[in-house]
Parts: sequence; structure tokens; C-alpha cells
Amino acid sequence: MMSKKTVIIGGVAGGATAAARLRRRDEEMEIVVFEKGGEISYANCGLPYYIGDVIKSRDALLLQTPAGMKAKFDIDVRVQSEVVKINPEEKTVTVKKVGEEDSYEESYDTLIIATGSSPIRPSITGIDAPNVFALWNVPDTDAIKDYLNKEKPKSVAVIGGGFIGIEMAENLHAAGLSVTMIEMQNQVMPTLDYEMAQLLHEQIRSQGVELILSDGVKALEHGEKTKILLNSGKSCTVDMVILSIGIKPNSKLAKEANLVLNERGGIVVNEYLQTSDPSIYAVGDVIEVENPILSNKTMIPLAGPANKQARIAADNIAGDNLKYQGTMGTSVAKVFDLTSASVGVNERMLTQLGKKKDIDYHTALIYQKSHAGYYPGATTLALKLIFDAKGQIYGGQIVGVEGADKRIDTLATVMKLGGKVHDLTELELAYAPPFSSAKDPVNMLGFTAENIINGLVSFIEPKEIDQIIADVEQSKDYIILDVTEEVERMVYQLPKSYHIPLGKLRQRLNELDKNKTIVPYCSIGVRSYNAARILKQHGFDKVRVLSGGTSFYKSVHHEEYSKGYDINEVDMKSEDSLLKGDEKVMAAETNIAKMQVKESATEVPVEESIKESAAELPVKEIAILDCCGMQCPGPIIKVSETLSKCKDGDVIKVTATDMGFARDAEAWCKRTGNTLVKTERGKKENTVYIKKGNDSCSILNSVIPTTLPQGKTIIVFSGDLDKVLASFIIANGARALGRPVTMFFTFWGLNALRKPEKVKVKKPFMDRMFGAMMPRGSKRLKLSKLNMGGVGTKMMQKVMKDKNVNSVEELMMQAMKSGIKLVACTMSMDVMGITKEELLDGVEFAGVATYLGDAEESNVNLFV
Repeated sequence: MMSKKTVIIGGVAGGATAAARLRRRDEEMEIVVFEKGGEISYANCGLPYYIGDVIKSRDALLLQTPAGMKAKFDIDVRVQSEVVKINPEEKTVTVKKVGEEDSYEESYDTLIIATGSSPIRPSITGIDAPNVFALWNVPDTDAIKDYLNKEKPKSVAVIGGGFIGIEMAENLHAAGLSVTMIEMQNQVMPTLDYEMAQLLHEQIRSQGVELILSDGVKALEHGEKTKILLNSGKSCTVDMVILSIGIKPNSKLAKEANLVLNERGGIVVNEYLQTSDPSIYAVGDVIEVENPILSNKTMIPLAGPANKQARIAADNIAGDNLKYQGTMGTSVAKVFDLTSASVGVNERMLTQLGKKKDIDYHTALIYQKSHAGYYPGATTLALKLIFDAKGQIYGGQIVGVEGADKRIDTLATVMKLGGKVHDLTELELAYAPPFSSAKDPVNMLGFTAENIINGLVSFIEPKEIDQIIADVEQSKDYIILDVTEEVERMVYQLPKSYHIPLGKLRQRLNELDKNKTIVPYCSIGVRSYNAARILKQHGFDKVRVLSGGTSFYKSVHHEEYSKGYDINEVDMKSEDSLLKGDEKVMAAETNIAKMQVKESATEVPVEESIKESAAELPVKEIAILDCCGMQCPGPIIKVSETLSKCKDGDVIKVTATDMGFARDAEAWCKRTGNTLVKTERGKKENTVYIKKGNDSCSILNSVIPTTLPQGKTIIVFSGDLDKVLASFIIANGARALGRPVTMFFTFWGLNALRKPEKVKVKKPFMDRMFGAMMPRGSKRLKLSKLNMGGVGTKMMQKVMKDKNVNSVEELMMQAMKSGIKLVACTMSMDVMGITKEELLDGVEFAGVATYLGDAEESNVNLFV
């Protein structure tokens, strides 16, 4: 039977939505809404952004007014009216006008409780001072805004690292305040697992916010300023305090009406959103909901579920019999320049339920670009999936600059429809270079999870690697295998790791011990997965890939780096124990060189190096380099070229979209004897200030013994555009690090050195035929794959231009200018019928003996 009169307690998200839906379902029903505050249907999720002036107008937060509800929906909305008692037997509520003593009774046929929740204010000395605020409603917002405008505070402490705490920290920081964030737990954003939250910690600290974790507030002492005493004995002094410790359900009315509550004070409802009294419904933050993933009860205070619950409750009051299917907790938050998104349960929740990793559930963690990497502006996404051996998805977490929101929505949709891991691999998602990749990050997450289920790959987490590195005995059973290129290893490497580039792995498998567990790693995990497949198919049974690669590992350890921690510390004995037989001699020599570098180098922690403010820099002498969109190692090469023209003490400013560029620049400076002065982080780019030289001698020039070879030689045999391009990128990268480089061009590779114009020279008929059939110069080289009759090559050249990737011609000129030796093999020239006159000016001519002489002075030799 349909209700004739419905009373709703609470007029914000759930209450206002239920009222409007009821009117759309029943034009004749009498609907009364009681709201204790002065506003209804306001956008409380937007309150922090109004404080930070992102939202300029206060009126924009007020989505509806009592007068508007009356005019549009004929709903009786009574603000400043507090329901002080529910009388279930009489089917009435007792109402008092705020500020008045008298009360009155209002009858109902059906009642909806939408009282929401309130911020927790713990019993801490000094918490009731006038400069201590909590943010939950419009009056709270007005009070904070008024204090900012009148008192002009310079510093603030935000206590609590949940959604509102982070949003307040960001907006108060944007308003110009010095911000300290204090969180009792060891991480912010409890919807994420610890390692994913580390990405947020890195971001927060990079913005200049002081982040204090694993420490609670003991007391507040007020004077001219407020001193916050922490449980650890430490303290900080600020002008104002924002409390964001947590929330509690406003269920006092329900409790006094003898409605059933759970242990946390949440109102227990059935699948139709009815309380223990069938004529009373409840929705929003105040109720207990079912987690459909694990079929357990929980409380998830989010605006989206509250609105859906209100709609279903209204439909059921109007005569339907709809069931609420539960809440997965899909959420998203802006954390300065990052987006944090999650759905479902995390590992911490599963552990609390007694679930064990690799037995009851598995995890996949990958790094992917937000859209096609060759299209400008692509940024990195970290994606984590939690699932079981049957492919059921328990939850997902995504952190990145852009694109995290639509990927979490995709995961949430698949989970809601009962999809499993293999469904992620089959999703047909929209693709164009500015928006995604042909294999979307969600597809890649599915591929990785499917590989885990099928036993094609096994992962190891950063914390497990740390334990292995720290435990001398345990480390003897592992080989941490770096499969990156030499130029990458010079910038960064894991402690106790052994280096075999992926391209040489098949030829050097005999150096590895099959009785040990091999842990290959690279930058983001793609090459290390390929290495794992090679190893597994060559009889290495114990292989585990570093989850997320070094990009993720460095973010997890960002705090240690900011304190000057040397992650490249080398233990000669432990690395020596990784190898077999004669390789130990080579490792010992390499370790001696590394240890001499470490002992002789004067290292300046980042915190000290950035003390010099921008105002103190010699601005007139700054050279500005825009490396945005440039592929690695392009920015470092540009830095090297520019500094080579500068005087000692000159400062250059470099901007790059690669979010890891600041860390790489720091490592490069240490290895080349230059100084990282200052770093700045924007939404999509990093800016670094580098000073030429420092107080000590260059490490590369003075520390490494000359008896140890440091040169690089590359044999360029191929005439394919992509392979020649790769050769020059590697060569220029090595040269930027101060290494002598020789490129030896032979057979088809000689075509890259040919002049583009036709040169009149007398040649035999066969030589002329060869010349006519072969490409003349680098502009006519073709791709080794997907050439498609030249279409693919043209597409690649356009993409390179759009992406600011230097052409082969530009890289070649760069190489000659920097002193890289381009040597044409005279024997091959003779065979191919190519004369000296046909090759570019500046190319040297020599035979194999010359190349072998340079190779003997090198520690890296590549055949391309």
C-alpha cells in the first residue's frame, strides 16, 4: 500500500534526493523534509575547493533551496528544524525549531532517516579553541573562510589524512599557507594499500607540505600560536588547526527509537533499505551496507551510494519492491597533481579477514602511460589489481596524473556486472592516441593478472626486495638482475644487483645460477617480464619479477632519497656471491671501481642542495631548456650539451614531462660532478636547476681508475630506420655521461651515412647497381617492421616530429658535435660499392683493427 505522507529527517544528499524522487513518483503524496541546518541539498564535496578559491561563488555550492523545492516539487522543506525524537508506536516525530524551547509533533505514514554523519572531535586538551576547525557543512565552511580572511594565518596543521584532510591540505596550500599534515596511521588515504599510498606521500611532500605519519596528537597548547604536542614527543607550531580525524554516524535518534544498530552505531537495514521498523527507511552515511564482493557488512560514507539508496528507498515507498545490491566503495580524489582512485577491497581488509596473499588472493601492479606514449603529454599510471586464482576481482587501485578516474570506473563496471580477470583482457575500449593506447591500461592489467593465474609470471614486491637486500644470508639465494641498458644503470640501480641487458640475456645465461631465485627488473616491468619468460623457458624455474619496476620502487623509497640515502650502495661480497665461475673476477674489478667512486665522491643531500632559493640564483646566466615531450635520454643529453658550453657556476633551468626526471637529474649530477640546486614540480612536468661543477672534482674524470675501460662501442650493421635511431639514442646518452663512444658502420648500416644528394663518381656497373638499389641517406631508411610500403615509416617520422623526438639526422649531427666517432668500415664500403665522396663530411674511415682497438677500451659493446 502506498504511503500517504512521508517525513524525511535530513535535507542534504540522501534526504533531498529521496524527496524529489518521491514527488516524481507520486504527485499526491504529502512530503515533509526536516533539516537542522539552514541549507539543504548543498555540494559538501565541493566545500574544500570553495575555501581554496577554486570554486569562487558560495552560491554555486547551494544546489537547491527550500523555496525552489516548494516551487518545483511542492515539497514542504523546514530548515532550522531539528527532529529530537522518533516515536515509532505513534508514528510521529518530535520537532523543535532551532533556538526555541517549544516542540511539536509531526505524523508520518513512512519515515526516512537521512541524518548522515558528523566529524569526530576527540577528547584532546585545547581542541575547543577558536582557531581549531572541522569541515563538514556550510557553516563550517563559512567559519574557516571568515578566519582566513580576518586573521590572515600563515600556517596550518591538518590532522587526518583521509579525503577531506588531503583536500583541505591542498586548498590551504594553494591559498598560500604553510601546511603540516599529521596522520596517526603509517599512510594517508586508507582506501589504498601502503605501497600505493607512498605515491601520494611523494606527491604531498614534493609540494612542500610537511607530512608526519605514524604519530598522533596528544594535546594542543594555545598562546600567540598553537603548539601541537605529538605522541612521539615531537611538536609543531601553527596558526590554525583543521580536524579531519574521521566521522561517526548520526544515529542517536535511531538508537533512542530502539531501532537495531551495528557495533559502530550504523543503522541496520534490509535489502529494501528498511530498518527494524518496516515503516522506517534509512539511507546514506548513517546506515550499514553490504559489501557485495565479500558479502560482509560494512559502512561506506560516500555521496554516490547515498543518492542511489535514496532513489531506491523512494521507489519502494512508492510501491516498488527494489533491492539495494550493496556498495563496492568506488571512490576518487584529487591529491595535488595526482588522482587517487579505488574500488572494492584492499589487501589490508583481506588480511584483517584472515586472507593470505598468494594463497587466497593475488596482486598485479603495473605502470602504464595514460595514453599512447608517442603522443605528447602522456603521463604514468600505477595500477593495482587484487584477484583470486579463479579470476574473481576483489578490488583495484589507480594513482596517476590523468586517466585514473575513467580506468577505475571501467573496473567498477566490470566488477558490478560480475566480470572476472579474463573479461578485462577482452574489453573493447575506445582508442585514439590522445586518449588511450591500443591496449588500454585496463587491458594490460587483465593481461598481467591472467599471466599470474596461468603461471607465466610471478612477482615480488619492493618490501620483499628490501628484506632480501638487508639479509646477507637470504641474499645468497637470490640474483637481483638488472636488464636495463648501460645508460639507465648509470643513473639508477638496485643494491646488490647484477647487470645483463635484456638484449644480451640469451647469450649470457651461463653467468646465472639456476639454483638461485632470479629477480629481473627494469624501469616499469615490461622488459623484466620478457626476461622472465626467457629465463623460464631456458630452465630457470625460480624467477620473480619486481612489481612495478624501478619507477615504482623509487617512489616507495622517496623518503630515503629525500634524506640523501644512497640506494646505489654496493656490497662487493654479496654481489660476488651471485655469479658463477670466472665471472667473479670481472665482478670484483667492477665492484672495486664502484666502491672507489662511493668513497671518493662528495655527495650533497637533496635537502641541502635546494636551500639556495630561486632568488639567489644568477638569473642572468640561466639557460632555459624546454625538454617537455622529449623521450629519454633526450633531456639528459640536452643538459650535457648545454652545460658543456657554460662556465663553472652557471645555472641552467630544465623542464621535462618525465615525472622521474628530477631523480634522474640528481643521479646524473652526482656522477658527472655537477650540482642539483633546486627542483620544482608542476602538474605534468618537472623543472630542475643545475649548476655546472661543484666544490669537488668530477667523479668520472678523477675517481674511476684509467685502467678500467669506460668507453662504449656500437656496431651499426642494420640499415633499418628504427635500429639506426636506437643506436644514436644510446650513443648520445652514453656520451652525455662523459663516456667516449665509437660507432662502427658496416654493410647495410653504411646507408645511414650516405649523403642525401646524388654524388657524381666513377664506379663499375655493379657498384652503380648497388647504389641505385640502396637507400641514399638516413631520410630514406625504412622501418624493420610495419613499414607497409613506406606508410609506416612516414607515420613514424610524423609521430617523432609531433613527440619532439629528434630525427636520425639531428641525432647524427648531435653525435658528431659531441665528439662521437662515426667510423665507416672500409672493407664493407668496398663490398657495397660505396665511395668516400658519397658519405657525410666528418665520417672517419677505418678497418676492423681500429674498431677492435676502441672495443678493448670499452666496457660495453653493442651490435645493432
